[in-house]
Formats: sequence, structure tokens, C-alpha cells
Amino acid sequence: MAGRSNIVVSAAVRQALAAGEPVVALESTLIAHGLPRPRNREVATQLEAQLREQGVTPATVAVIDGVPRVGLDNPDLLRIADDPHVVKLSVRDLPIARATGRTGATTVAATSLLAARVGVRVFATGGLGGVHRGAGDSYDESADLVTLATTPITVVCAGVKSILDVGATLERLETLGVTVVGYRTSTFPGFYLPHTSYDLDWRVSEPAQVAAAMSAADDLGLRNAIVVAAPLPVELALDPGLHDRVLADALAWASERGIRGKSVTPFLLETFHRETGGASLEVNINAVRNNVAVAADVARAWAATG
Repeated sequence: MAGRSNIVVSAAVRQALAAGEPVVALESTLIAHGLPRPRNREVATQLEAQLREQGVTPATVAVIDGVPRVGLDNPDLLRIADDPHVVKLSVRDLPIARATGRTGATTVAATSLLAARVGVRVFATGGLGGVHRGAGDSYDESADLVTLATTPITVVCAGVKSILDVGATLERLETLGVTVVGYRTSTFPGFYLPHTSYDLDWRVSEPAQVAAAMSAADDLGLRNAIVVAAPLPVELALDPGLHDRVLADALAWASERGIRGKSVTPFLLETFHRETGGASLEVNINAVRNNVAVAADVARAWAATG
């Protein structure tokens, strides 16, 4: 199925949408660039299987040979996981990727846009992009934020990574009109940690409440996203003491080495992986799995409203 925007929707996703059945979008950047090979292949197939087990159709999003796709068949999913030449695509990259026939993995921003264009309303990811530390000088801010300001999709995430400026990210989301609600929490999650020091204005306890908010947004004619911040269970999170020590050391080392701008985030992530002995990677995977479970519940609740 190709719409006027030339987005190809898989048969499984198309049938689920037509029948009003629950669908959850998944990003492909996590698979291609967020996890090491071959672990990424294992996680990619497990996330889709997890959704199916919960009665939800998975819709992994990517661009294959220049064609945006919502829902991948197994060969394309494995291609995204295995091919080192897969590029990273945000919204700004989609036109040139299409024009040049490139294969790319979609970020939170690009996944949200493409999924929403074909009617997928729920999206599960790990963490949002946000405002980077020192953004007052570098103007380094994720395109995720501005895209969510104009994209009607509900994104289930574990907050943003603590290597970002969490407070500034929440301020930008407020300015952009993006609804942020805690899922069984009154504090914004810190991805590696269940909580940060930032309180949230809104909290929900059940998937049906998220679905009701989605319906209310539609009734009001709103086009912004709803961010559902779902904290990782304490037993699956990173040890807070280890987290704080590694973050402080990583920031100090980055400063000492003159690492600035876009080079800071990969340096901090690499440092977390090394200094935690790989524990941060497992926390990352656990966060995505937890978010997928919550998103499945929300998608089922949303389907029930139709």
C-alpha cells in the first residue's frame, strides 16, 4: 500500500489498521545504531515478538532503498540490523534518502512522522532525544522535540538519558506544546534511573486514561504528540551510586579533553558502557522492553475506543 506520500505499509499493519486492531510503531535507529551487533538482531526480533504475544501488530519503521516503510518483513528487519552501511535518518534526511535510494534507520522524529502519516497512533522507544548540555552555546537540540510538536502520536519512553539537560528538555517540551504525562509516576524518569528530581504536572495510572487523553486531543483538533514517561522498574535500573559516579567522571573527562557539541553524547554513552561494565547496555534494553509492554497496553486501550 502506498499513500500519496509514498509510504509503503506492510500487509500486516495495513490489515490491523483497517480492522481497528492495536498497532505499535518501533524505531529502527535503535537496531542499526543503538545496540552492538549481533545483539541488535536478537533484540529487534524479540521486540516484535513481544508485541505479537500481547496481541499487538508491530510496525518497525525504516527506509529501504529510498522507500519509507511502516512494518518490515523479516529480510528487511535483518538488513537494518546487519548492514553496516545503513544510515541514520531524521526528518530532514528523508527527502534526500528517498531521492538517492538509500537505506536508513529512522530516529524517534522520523519514526513518529512516518507512523503518524499512515494512522499508527502509538510508538514505543527507549528514550527521547532532548536538549544537550551546553546547548546555550552549541544550540544542540534533538529534532525529536520539534517534530513531536506537530505530530499526533503517543510516544512511550523512559524519559531522556541523564547525559542530556533534563530540565531544559522539559522546558522545551512545554514551550512546544507537547503533552507529557507520567505513567504511574509523578517524576520524570531518567532512563537509566526510574526518577529524576523533576516533577511532572500530570500522572495517569491506567492505559485507558492515556487513550482518553488521545481522544480528547483529537476532539480539540490538536496536532501535538503525547509523551508517556514510563519509569524502568527499580530492580532493572542502573545502580544510582554507580550512575552518579560515572556521569560525573564522564562529564569531567569530556571537559578536560575539550570534547564539545555533537561529539559529547557518543563520548558519554561510550564512557557509560565502559565504566559500568556493559550494565548500561542491559538497562537500555530493559527500558525498551518495558516501554513496549506499556505501549502495547495503550494501543489496546486506544483500539477499544474505536
